[in-house]
Amino acid sequence: MNVLDLSGKTALVLGIANRWSIAYAIGSLLQAHGVQVAVTYQNERVADEVLKLTGDWPGVLPLACELTDDAQVEAVFERLKNEFGSLNYLIHCIAFAERSELQGPFRNISRGGFHTSLDISAYSLIGAAQRAAPMMPAGDSSILTLTYMASERVVPNYNVMALAKAALENSVRYLASDLGPLGIRVNAISAGPVRTASARAISGFTDMLKQHAEKSPLRRNVSAEEVGKAALYLCSDLASGVTGTVHFVDGGYHILGA
Repeated sequence: MNVLDLSGKTALVLGIANRWSIAYAIGSLLQAHGVQVAVTYQNERVADEVLKLTGDWPGVLPLACELTDDAQVEAVFERLKNEFGSLNYLIHCIAFAERSELQGPFRNISRGGFHTSLDISAYSLIGAAQRAAPMMPAGDSSILTLTYMASERVVPNYNVMALAKAALENSVRYLASDLGPLGIRVNAISAGPVRTASARAISGFTDMLKQHAEKSPLRRNVSAEEVGKAALYLCSDLASGVTGTVHFVDGGYHILGA
């Protein structure tokens, strides 16, 4: 029996792509604790994988959604309203930058690469939150996103994604202030490097993993499941007084001076 019972709650998880996704770890833990989960997939290319991963979740609702298309986003939330009625948790695990923007000198970031990364990685949270908020019960709702400490430190090759994460974190603060009076909490998890498919697009990612394992106070890397457990806490009533924060799950690496 789970000590934390979230039966009757509903969640929308944005960003599941494969079994290594942090989004999948979060969604899996939520449904294991009684939450009815809706999941989105970007296109038919990833649909089969997402459906296979989540097919045995009780009452799962799979939805196609390209987050740069407002019409598709509207359709997702209209479907959620019809199927779920209300939404307790919005889990935003969306980030994207062209591989070419994640290598080489920072000064070489292109205008198009900047726009794409900021739109998909940061604005998508705002767009989802403005549609989710009317469906979220006061005092029993939480919005959660994923960030990384490159938002405030220089991390080699993170480049345009560092700018996107900085914008995302400030969006968390503004959304927390905006939605707090409605009883909706908004937080971010800053995870250490985790072996996901998207992380491998970052040049030097293997070295990043090695450095974190060698230098972090816990002397190891963190897992997607550990990030998922922190998400479970931040969504639940255990974190009822927590909003507008960046919660680190990185083995303590963020406290180091260098």
